[in-house]
Amino acid sequence: MAKKILLNNDASVPVIGLGTYKIGITDTDTYRAVRSALDVGYRHIDTATLYENEVPVGKAIRESGIPREEIFVTTKLWGTDILKDRIKEAFEGSLKNLGLDYLDLYLVHWPVKGKISSTWKAMEDIYIDGKVRTIGLSNHLIHHVEEVLKDATVTPAVNQMELHPYLVQQGVVDFCKDKGIVPEAWSPLGSSKIPLLQDKVLTRIADKYHKSSAQVVLRWNIQKGVVAIPKSSSKERQAENFNIFDFELSDEEIRQIDSLDRGHRTGVHPDYIEF
Repeated sequence: MAKKILLNNDASVPVIGLGTYKIGITDTDTYRAVRSALDVGYRHIDTATLYENEVPVGKAIRESGIPREEIFVTTKLWGTDILKDRIKEAFEGSLKNLGLDYLDLYLVHWPVKGKISSTWKAMEDIYIDGKVRTIGLSNHLIHHVEEVLKDATVTPAVNQMELHPYLVQQGVVDFCKDKGIVPEAWSPLGSSKIPLLQDKVLTRIADKYHKSSAQVVLRWNIQKGVVAIPKSSSKERQAENFNIFDFELSDEEIRQIDSLDRGHRTGVHPDYIEF
């Protein structure tokens, strides 16, 4: 089983999870990918309203035979629901789609300009209602998090962001940790848009430990206190990504990987997201 990080409300999250964005063309593909990940040992599944796959994700979780309390389930609030002032309805819709009685983590998917503080107040109300164990943010930069914290009565547990060796986001990571917010990495292995896993620094370190570049990157994440959420529909690749607990990078290797930072985003900049 994956190790866990304690969150600021005493819940804990597995340090590696399965991302499900575009994980399959059909609901059947998604269902099979989630079931295979759970079979491998994953106990942290991440989805979102935007992904339009909450139904098969929930079905896979419910039919896995694994006790519900052993699986950490995350989904996210989309911006159009914020703009339409239907935050609570969106949350209830996600619960219904997933077929679950509660969520482990509900995230504000992206910051909506002019709505950041009011959105967080609505998230706090959902948290108080008791159908979600933790609430948090996604794709929020330092100034977005500061706006949340200004009037918050519940500190976000998590801030999920694009994070990989070509986009280290150390400033955001350090700021979040200082505030008791756990950073999470989506797209931790980069994407087809960037040849991250062929980087010579990563392949050299991987050869030393008889691991893949992907395993080195995921290990780098968790040693830095960052939860990693790689995406794969292949059971073999899922197993490879999960097999990162039998080696440890040196401080110098962590620094070498940090130095690869190029500020290279594969997704949209959070200040320019549109809904």
